[in-house]
Amino acid sequence: MILVLAGTLDGRELAASLAQSGHQVLVSVISSYGRSLAELPGITVHTGELTLDGMKDLITNQQINTVVDASHPYAVNVSANAMAACEASPIKYIRYERSEVKVPEYERLYLAGDAKEAARVAASLGKVVFLTTGSRTLKIFKSEPLLTQCRLIARVLPQPDVVTECINLGFCPGDIVAIQGPFSHELNVALFKEFGAEVIVTKNSGMIGGADTKISAAMEMELPIVVIGRPSIEYKNLCQTQAEVLAML
Repeated sequence: MILVLAGTLDGRELAASLAQSGHQVLVSVISSYGRSLAELPGITVHTGELTLDGMKDLITNQQINTVVDASHPYAVNVSANAMAACEASPIKYIRYERSEVKVPEYERLYLAGDAKEAARVAASLGKVVFLTTGSRTLKIFKSEPLLTQCRLIARVLPQPDVVTECINLGFCPGDIVAIQGPFSHELNVALFKEFGAEVIVTKNSGMIGGADTKISAAMEMELPIVVIGRPSIEYKNLCQTQAEVLAML
């Protein structure tokens, strides 16, 4: 049995390919929404966040022989737990990660090492900050003293718990854009214009995460864009295509 940590669209697509190739596949997702997307023929789904101990138990109870880590490029704790659980078992660990978008030459593009740095940089660039970084970093931006006089727009998944989290953090309903991505260049431009965005903040989540169209939209509108770089992790058995994963299996 192969455990696929599929917190992304490309992870779910990989899981489907593995099942079609004859492998027994167990997909792990966090939310019920993720479960509805992952439930495909030949795939069993586990729902809920996995701690290190939880992952070890799942590996043992489901007789997992390989973990394919297709979690989001910024989900550091998930990958760390997966690698540690595989070492403890011990079983094979494979990292499947989408390629980064090549950052273009643009004088108003700023690179940040993490969300905290991005918040400080964004505060110096404008008063209306459009956040396309997902819900997990919103608290960091809301807690940054330099941003207290700025309007923060949160673009997040249209899930009740995510919207509730935004409200609890102090976002008013008019500053929450709850919509499923990725987004086209044209839609990004329209949303940035609609909210009067003066600064865009994003992660380099690759083309499948829509990083390319966010950057191109900001460039067309001549807006500053702050790009949070990926965490620096030494992955074992790194693959960037389905074919590479299948070959390694």
